Amino acid sequence: MFFLFSFAAYADAVELKPFKDNLFAYPAILSSANNGAYTVIDYRELRDINARDEIPERRAQAQYVDTSVRKMQQDLSLKTDAGSIRHVAVGRTQGASIIVLYLHGQGGSRKQGVDDFTFGGNFNRIKNLMASNGGLYLSPDFSDFGDTGAAQIAALIGHYAERSPGAKIFVACGSMGGALCWKLAARKDMGGRIDGLLLLGSLWDETFFSSPAFKRRVPVFFGQGSKDPVFPVEKQEAFFRSILAKSKTYPARFVRFETGTHGTPIRMTDWRGTLNWMLSKAP
Repeated sequence: MFFLFSFAAYADAVELKPFKDNLFAYPAILSSANNGAYTVIDYRELRDINARDEIPERRAQAQYVDTSVRKMQQDLSLKTDAGSIRHVAVGRTQGASIIVLYLHGQGGSRKQGVDDFTFGGNFNRIKNLMASNGGLYLSPDFSDFGDTGAAQIAALIGHYAERSPGAKIFVACGSMGGALCWKLAARKDMGGRIDGLLLLGSLWDETFFSSPAFKRRVPVFFGQGSKDPVFPVEKQEAFFRSILAKSKTYPARFVRFETGTHGTPIRMTDWRGTLNWMLSKAP
């Protein structure tokens, strides 16, 4: 019985079931390269913000959101050696088939990653994807974007990984939160445990090439707006190309949202398509 349950949980994790895929599908592809690993998406503010939101950048239209998922949401605090970690958990806190964390950027908090209506309802979508696929979604607070913050996130991941030993673990980092993505990749405990990184309007770090995560060929996704004023798209594209230069078959993808700005990837990234690709490539 235990074997059958474990196999069923694994099978569920191989491919996430759809949730509002037609509404969150990418607009037209303008171009692609590297056998589809690099894609340029047609992004337009008038269509993708103004026509999608009831109140632009504040409240998505109702069809993009299903708030019934809130019944599976908890605001928690975990005591660890790195300090108490406030976090919001959505879905199964034990026996999860997949665990996804979102790490906010400068000035954010755990509340950003569970706001149902901002960013076009895209956080509501990841919450529903995890809840309906037997997964767990975590949106934590942390002290900083340095070693202390990394230790706190590592402790949080360690706690939930022990409670869901079969789960694949993916970390999504928005903006400055990417500093923590790279620090986790470099840690021996986390670089050997996490199964994918998503950099959303974020930064690059050459130390990745010497990390345990890189050696394990952990999949990496980059989403970047072409007009990002904080982290220039050209530098992130150059870093992406440097990964493929190290290994032509490395599981890395880059989605460029043409005319998009800093927050565009958080709004526009296709969670289901990206995570299903990562699940197929996870070490």
